[in-house]
Amino acid sequence: MKVSLEHDDHSFLLSLQRLGEGTVQELCDAAGVTATAVRQRLGRLQSLGLVGRRAIREGRGRPHHTYRITDQGRRQLGDNYSDLARLLWSELHTIEEPEIRQRVTGRIRDAMVRQYSANVQGSVISERFAQLGASLSERGFSVEVDSHSLLPILRENHCPYHDLAQQDSGICELEQQVFEQVLGVPLTLASCCRDGDGCCEFHLASSQG
Repeated sequence: MKVSLEHDDHSFLLSLQRLGEGTVQELCDAAGVTATAVRQRLGRLQSLGLVGRRAIREGRGRPHHTYRITDQGRRQLGDNYSDLARLLWSELHTIEEPEIRQRVTGRIRDAMVRQYSANVQGSVISERFAQLGASLSERGFSVEVDSHSLLPILRENHCPYHDLAQQDSGICELEQQVFEQVLGVPLTLASCCRDGDGCCEFHLASSQG
């Protein structure tokens, strides 16, 4: 699960990564901030599971602690695949054989469906919308489900594939297909960031109303 970091958290984690393992004082020296500021940041990053602490005993005195970035923290630092995704998507569309290209795209769609549908088990459509929204939010998507209307609306507050969508609307179509399969109903992309709208909204198709 990707978490939201505060300003300067990324550079702080990078400093800790470069140290490998360090004390509060070593982190103060690396980050150029006070011990109080370092301890506050460490406490918050520990609570998010991004930093771990280890007690070291030397002689009879009180143990001192060292800190290191966790596996989850390393994933957080490395969770930037936009350039790779853009290249892979471009290369996919250079495949000349339509059948092979469609087969690969279909496998990508099916993999996304399996990933998002794991926790979507509701028996009614409003529940399934809510469960899909929760599944996407856990993966760092800025998503909300509007249940105030007669029919639920899945709203993405910003496009998760902005760069890809700017070069090819096919990614929007793929996402719609994934959501349709997860929810088990046809959808309409009523608004789209790619078209200049403030959000992407997926509505139930009119035939489902």
